[in-house]
Amino acid sequence: MALEVQPGDSAPADTAPTYTAEVAERVDHLYDRMKSVIPPFEWPAYAPEIDAILRLKRERNAVVLAHNYQTPEIFYGVADIVGDSLALARKAAETEADVIVQAGVHFMAETAKLLSPDKTVLIPDVRAGCSLAESITPEDIALLRQRYPDAPVVTYVNTSAAVKAASDICCTSSNAVTIVESLGAERVIFLPDEYLGKHVARQTDVEIITWKGHCEVHERFTGQEIANYRENHAGLQVIAHPECPPDVLDAADFVGSTSQMIGYVRDRRPDRVLMVTECSMSDNVAAEVSDVEFVRPCNLCPHMKRITLPKIRQSLETLSPEVTVDPGVAADARRAVDRMLAAS
Repeated sequence: MALEVQPGDSAPADTAPTYTAEVAERVDHLYDRMKSVIPPFEWPAYAPEIDAILRLKRERNAVVLAHNYQTPEIFYGVADIVGDSLALARKAAETEADVIVQAGVHFMAETAKLLSPDKTVLIPDVRAGCSLAESITPEDIALLRQRYPDAPVVTYVNTSAAVKAASDICCTSSNAVTIVESLGAERVIFLPDEYLGKHVARQTDVEIITWKGHCEVHERFTGQEIANYRENHAGLQVIAHPECPPDVLDAADFVGSTSQMIGYVRDRRPDRVLMVTECSMSDNVAAEVSDVEFVRPCNLCPHMKRITLPKIRQSLETLSPEVTVDPGVAADARRAVDRMLAAS
């Protein structure tokens, strides 16, 4: 089942808010949270949009969810909940909000809808997709089940609701090994990230059948690139996301999910660090830990960057585009997510 988007009313011609003394008085204090990563000359462009979004959130009883890969003006300026994809959806479900705005990509908005079926879920740009999520379909899963009838299907949460619904259980990058071993099977089908699957296979005796799905951001990193950074930056600590290729993970000092990578920097405070993931996350963490020097390889996610302050504002103004999931698909997808939560 593909993402269903309700277009809603046609958006009015955009009239961007302007930076005035009144706007400055209301929101300039927020700039302190991001001044280390956003130059002063950019703030007058962001401030009036942030001011308008904060007003609209109050009027709509809305919360904004921002993934770790969102830019700092969104992450620190308007987000109510920040983190990785599943954590965002779970925390949003606990709020009293009527409206959820997903500053992220399609599958994240779907997951928010799965866990908050009675809330209105909005995605500011319907083109914000994901190469990894789009690499697998329910039909692919059906064919894999025919080929490996004894193997349960473990699906990464970075997938569509329809793919989750066709699976036995979901997993995250941080609990994947636990989930795989919880099934008591000799082999499992692990979808769709090939590199995460190979990373899991190194840590368990369970046979892992992988799929050639990749994140277009993480797959661009190479082990040689990491070696070059080490050569040019003495004492560099390298921390990598498990969606990276195996040679990158071999070259890293630490491998973990986005939240685990952030925790590593917060807790250990390395003098100099390279976060091998989408580069906006380095900006967001750097704004928090000013005593750490960040070496930044800048691989951007083009889909995450479709989400901007003006689009968030327009989404709240028009309450569109709205994300819905077929009730039957949603029930099966929630079952796979609930099994994961119970097992982990």
